[in-house]
Amino acid sequence: MMMTNKRTSLATAAAMALLGLAAAGQASADTLTISCGSVGPDFEFCKKASDDWSKQTGHTVKLFTAPQSTTDQLALLRQMFAAKTADLDVVTIDVVWPGVLADHLIDLKPFSKGAESQHFPAIVANNTLGGKLLAMPWFTDAGLLYYRKDLLEKYALKPPSTWAEMADVAQKVQDGERKAGNAGMQGFVFQAKAYEGLSCNALEWVGSFGGGNVVDADGKISVNNPGAIAALDTAKSWIGTIAPKGVLNYGEEDARGVFQNGNAVFMRNWPYAWAPAQSKDSKIAGKVGVSPLPSATADGKRAATLGGWNLAVTKYSKNQALAAEFVMYLSGPAVQKERAIKGSYNPTLPELYKDKDVLAANPFFGTLYDVFTSAVPRPSTATGAKYPEVSNAFWNASYDVLSGKKSGKDSMGDLEKKLKQVRRSDKW
Repeated sequence: MMMTNKRTSLATAAAMALLGLAAAGQASADTLTISCGSVGPDFEFCKKASDDWSKQTGHTVKLFTAPQSTTDQLALLRQMFAAKTADLDVVTIDVVWPGVLADHLIDLKPFSKGAESQHFPAIVANNTLGGKLLAMPWFTDAGLLYYRKDLLEKYALKPPSTWAEMADVAQKVQDGERKAGNAGMQGFVFQAKAYEGLSCNALEWVGSFGGGNVVDADGKISVNNPGAIAALDTAKSWIGTIAPKGVLNYGEEDARGVFQNGNAVFMRNWPYAWAPAQSKDSKIAGKVGVSPLPSATADGKRAATLGGWNLAVTKYSKNQALAAEFVMYLSGPAVQKERAIKGSYNPTLPELYKDKDVLAANPFFGTLYDVFTSAVPRPSTATGAKYPEVSNAFWNASYDVLSGKKSGKDSMGDLEKKLKQVRRSDKW
């Protein structure tokens, strides 16, 4: 019943979106519609950049509000693309979507004038399929560990380098703060809801425990191994101890809300969470530290999932050339610099990591540069169009462990069988 309701909800959302766009009339030569992000201040930054471009060019830009969940965003886009709507021109797409949406996006190379060469090569390569540049990089991401530096100093503790140290520090500070009167203090908050965000978190745990990448680059299913099992069993031990049971329903903004209100010692999140944590409305402004995510052992690997968003033009747009021009403006250095300074969105242009204004606003951009440039990609390239099914199976298997439904061993064994069914052959 729940699955039926969700499908109905998404179908209704798609229908309403199409009706809303159609009501605005056919897109004219000087009107574009962009689907912006909705996590944190992303929508407002997108609106400002769109307004600036409109003032400079005289063209009109309309904004389409996407669902907050990336899983729901992809489902909605696929339904809208199936309808071949000509009213959505520019879309923001997750770093793992180019292969999934390739049939619906235009090649931007005829319009880029080589601008892609200024961006991180790995992201450009990720966005290029069959020689076609399907999207321009807009901002990149990698998972980070946020911590209350004031509380660690209060208890004479240091930022952790291993997950075991993190759990120990989180427990000590949590217990101390609760005794001091903050009954709502939590040790660690992260994204544990059954959605793409959990795949990102779980991939970091598995990678740091030497458990690989779920599906190897050559397409081999490798997730059923001791490292992956140990990683998920370790994460399960946090639920109800240093992490609230409610974390099983947390997305990015839920975790940020708890942390920013002063009720968590540690938080796993993306770089965007830095800027709002320093805002005038934040209860922890000036009290936050950022470090790489922990490893399984003192000298072990630290894994951070590669995230980020890109800008693409749909094949169904009636204003493809104008839409491509808009994409080049949004992905350019001026817009990326402003977003980095005011929103802590990681640029995809290496030159901006040396910019004094950017570094003044985001000190950790310089010290954690290696984290951003060596982040672990999700297995979207190896699995191609089947990645959504692979990720869905992975986050459900991880959720089964976190919620206590299955052990790590049983869940990874079942996941291996499920992924073989998804593959259905020797190749993806």
